[in-house]
Amino acid sequence: MSKFQAPKGVSEYFPERSRHFEFVRETLIQSARVSGYELMELPVFEDTELFARGVGESTDVVSKEMYTFEDRGGRSITLRPEGTAGVMRSVIEHNLDRGQLPVKVWYSGQFFRAERPQAGRYRQFYQVGIEAIGLNDPEIDAEVIAVAVMAFEKLGLKDYHTEITSLGDAVTRERYTKDLREYISTLALDESTIARAELNPLRLFDDKRDEIRSMMEKAPVLMDYLTPESAAHFEEVKSTLDQFGITYQVNNRMVRGLDYYTGTAFEFVHHKLGAQSGIGGGGRYDGLMRQLGGSDLSGIGFGLGVDRILLACEAEGIEVPQENSLALFIVPMGESVKGFAVLKAHQLRAHGISVDVAYGDRALKGGMKAADKSGARFALVLGDDEIASGKGELKNMQTGDSVSVTLRTLHEELLKLI
Repeated sequence: MSKFQAPKGVSEYFPERSRHFEFVRETLIQSARVSGYELMELPVFEDTELFARGVGESTDVVSKEMYTFEDRGGRSITLRPEGTAGVMRSVIEHNLDRGQLPVKVWYSGQFFRAERPQAGRYRQFYQVGIEAIGLNDPEIDAEVIAVAVMAFEKLGLKDYHTEITSLGDAVTRERYTKDLREYISTLALDESTIARAELNPLRLFDDKRDEIRSMMEKAPVLMDYLTPESAAHFEEVKSTLDQFGITYQVNNRMVRGLDYYTGTAFEFVHHKLGAQSGIGGGGRYDGLMRQLGGSDLSGIGFGLGVDRILLACEAEGIEVPQENSLALFIVPMGESVKGFAVLKAHQLRAHGISVDVAYGDRALKGGMKAADKSGARFALVLGDDEIASGKGELKNMQTGDSVSVTLRTLHEELLKLI
């Protein structure tokens, strides 16, 4: 056994579980594609200041969890802990906000946080995210939530619920923060918690300690401070979700883990994942673009955890479809036939047919065993007789039935069958 192992806390996927991972990820992406979102491929690392300013100094992400290092040029670089700040930086840098609005993009890939590894929580994890930037429209808020729900439905997930809230506008937050700070000043807190509350008092709602949670139970509720405009916006979001037939729960104590959220915020919570029950979430972030040096435009998006959604699918016993399996596995009988089999596989692949070959000069029994393990729908044994006659027997690996095929037109016959 090799002395080398993957770093602790890394989510790693290899066959056959990688096929399940790929199915989950592609289903999430497809839901974004059919909703008009286009790919944005982002750097895995960015200027540290982008996350410090965009995500928020008071967040655990920035204060405790970022992988930050100095590159050879002396610049402070951070592996991306989330996707929105990078998307916003790219929109500003490439003037996408000066074109048609909203800018609607999706992204996927690895993200990094130096957390304590446990089931469903990794230091390298995978997300699929979308962002709709440029318009403060409640119908867009509902669309973003619906994109995620549509993906969950396509996956077959059922044992989860959607929580929504409103974090209000700038006027709401100013009025609410004043009263919240006054309430917090009456609590017996340690110095580090006081310092955290000074940066952002809402962070205390996100504290996992039982004693802090107990103290915050009687704190004022942000939704009681919504301005008429914020309240009307949230009512329109709920009304649109009702029209979509999407069920939800209003959680008036929800606090997202990143400081840039304003207005509509939401989370998706699965019931079979224990402590790490969140499978995704997001919200609106008015003011983030201005804070990063761009126009004063609104945006909304989400990040869905591919790792956790895969765990949720497994917890619900959802079977992954076999669309990605091989169409054909060719078993050549003897060295003289192998070249023909490899060429035939190459030709079939050019027609978009997925094919593999039993390499390694296997006997018939070993070749058919390899065909079975490959998950291919059909197997074709090729020997000197088949090449001489130009015909072969195509075996259905599920039913065991065989049908005679002409090798010259094999691609046409396979395309009809698959």
